[in-house]
Order: sequence, then structure tokens, then C-alpha cells
Amino acid sequence: MTNTSQNEYSSDYVTPAGETLLQTLEAIGMSQTELATRMDRPYKTINEIIRNKTSITAETALQLEQVLGIPASFWLKREQRYREFLARLDEKQRLNNWVEWLKEIPIQLMMRRGWISASTDRSQQVLNALKFFAVASPDAWQVLWESKEVAYRKSAALNSSFGAIAAWLRRGELEAREIECAPYKDHAAFRDALVSIRALTVQPVEFFQKELVKLCANAGVAVVFVRELPNTGISGSTQWLAPTKALMQLSLRYKTDDHLWFTFFHEAGHILLHGKREVFLETYGKERGQEEVDDHEQAQAQEEETDGREREQEEHEANMFAANVLIPSAEWQQFIAQRSCRSKSSIEEFAKRVGIAPGIVVGRLQHEKLLPYHHCNDLKRRLQWITEEAASE
Repeated sequence: MTNTSQNEYSSDYVTPAGETLLQTLEAIGMSQTELATRMDRPYKTINEIIRNKTSITAETALQLEQVLGIPASFWLKREQRYREFLARLDEKQRLNNWVEWLKEIPIQLMMRRGWISASTDRSQQVLNALKFFAVASPDAWQVLWESKEVAYRKSAALNSSFGAIAAWLRRGELEAREIECAPYKDHAAFRDALVSIRALTVQPVEFFQKELVKLCANAGVAVVFVRELPNTGISGSTQWLAPTKALMQLSLRYKTDDHLWFTFFHEAGHILLHGKREVFLETYGKERGQEEVDDHEQAQAQEEETDGREREQEEHEANMFAANVLIPSAEWQQFIAQRSCRSKSSIEEFAKRVGIAPGIVVGRLQHEKLLPYHHCNDLKRRLQWITEEAASE
């Protein structure tokens, strides 16, 4: 079923205020010259109003009320409605010119998920998408999202879509607005929350999700779960919405508890280790030969290379933070030194002893190539979106 937005344009014609004035004069038998005389205004002014060359001002509306007995509010509303109609016609043309921009964003999926109002009219789709991103034009969207700064964990093996990443991140921002958070004053409250959250890894998803969101909100961090979009390859992201409110966004990309928890603590590491310094979102530019790069661009390239190394270091630090919070290093080294560490019973026993879900242990063993990827996966818990079974994607 297709929903029609209340903002969708109507093809009805709006009568200009000047045309209404002319009809009124004809109805009472008054000429434009007489009206001009009665209002003590030049004939040219009255004629230009009637020909829609000049707008009816508040002063003119008051004079029309005195001469014709029709309230000034009537004339001002007629004028406002007509000018708005003309502005919307102009905007309609601009929207038609921007239809190609829709190819850069997953517009159909955004409509199916209810992120924007569904419409079959392409110009209306452009309008709805612009409202979703809170921008006035595709150019403004491009500038805004190319300068958007987030730290995110993604698959390096996938080619990502800039528009899909922007849409996914924007959805997270909108959902985070609905979460009331205590001010993020220092790291202490969030570190305390992480201790409690680690213990949630053994709890059922219907319990831990709500509790995780609540604990983080009390520490100044809004946690939202936003379903992955195709061509993003993002497991999670972190950004600061305000100096006292951080946003952590999770996609459940691999739909297993080990990936979810590692991603959560990885993003928590960005908040604690890297503060409010953010990493630029990737942009995709055309490749250029070195001979085309002038001295200024060489300096810029070197700066970008340095930034890349810093980002890589930050990602490594966040990885180590997540690994060590979930399984303390000393405990882990002692465990993998045992020959029995690959057995299911040993994994379950170790997980119970350190107080985490066994799937997390399996995931780390697999990541460190101490356990084949097809072994012990039954210890991992599968996660899915509540609406997934009904989705047609």
C-alpha cells in the first residue's frame, strides 16, 4: 500500500489576490481609477496589483478594508497563499531537476522501512528525502555528509555506498533524539555502566537490549539499533551529537551475539579512549596519477596519509579495548595455553568462570585462528530483527 504524504503537491490552481480584487471591483461597479482615488494611491499601483506585478502589503490591505469593507486579513491571506503557491511551483521544478540524486541513496528501501513517507512521484520522493536529511538541496547534502565526522567499524572488503552510509547514520541520529540521556560529564559513569553491561552478555536479548540502552543513557550515551543497509558493510558507529551526548549505533550486521558484543565494546572504546575527537567519514574521489598532483596537493595527500595512520591506530586501540574488557588478557592467555581450549565443554566452562556468553569465546578463538570457523557455532546466539520475518527485502 502506498501512503500519500500530506505535503504532496496539489495541481489545483490558486487564484491571485489581484484577480480577486478585479472581480470584486467589477461586482460593485468600481473602476481601478476610482479605487486609486479613494485609497489615495497612484493608479499604477492598483493596476500592478491587479496584474499580479505587485504584492498586497499590510498597509494596502488595511486601505482595501476601509474602502471595500473586506477585512485586511482576507487580502493578506489571499496574497500569502498565492505567493506560497508560486514558490511551491518553483520548488516543484527544482525537485524535478534533482531526481537523479535519488540514485545516490537507497530511496526504495528507505520508503519500505518507513524512514520516509512512501510516494510514487519522483519529485515528492526527492522532497521527502531532503526532509529526512534535513537539508534544502542535494548540494547541501553532499557538503554536509562529506564533512560528517564519525568513527566507524566496517568491512574493508566491501565497496560502500556513500549515500547508503549517510542514510543509515541519519536514521541513527533521528532515533537517538528520542532517547533522553543524562549529560556525559566524564568517563567514570560510562566505565561503571560498561561493568554492568558486560554481565548482560549472558542474558536473553529481550532483557539485555533494553537494559543496555538504559544503562548507557544514564551515562550520557544514546544507543540505537538500526538495521544495516545494503552496500554499507558497517557493524557500528560512534559520533558525538553534542558535547554532552554521544551516539553509538549498532547494525546487528552478522546477527550473532559475539559480533554484537565485540562491536559494542569496540565503539565504547572510541568514546573512552578517543574522547570527542572524531574521524572523518570516508569519501570517494577519482584516482589521479602522481604527475597530476601539485605541491599543495602533495602536502594534502601526506596529511591524509597521516590521518589514515591515526585512524588505523585508533581502530586497533578500540579493538584491544573490546577484547580485554570482554576477556581480560591474563585470563585469555591462560585459557588458550590449554590444549583443551578448543573443546565445547572447556569453552562453556571458561565462559561461565569469566562471566560472559560462550559465543564470545568462540568468536575470539575463531578470529585468532585457534578454532575453525565452522566449529562450535551452536554456542553463538543468533539475533534477528523483530520485523525481519515480515520484511520483503
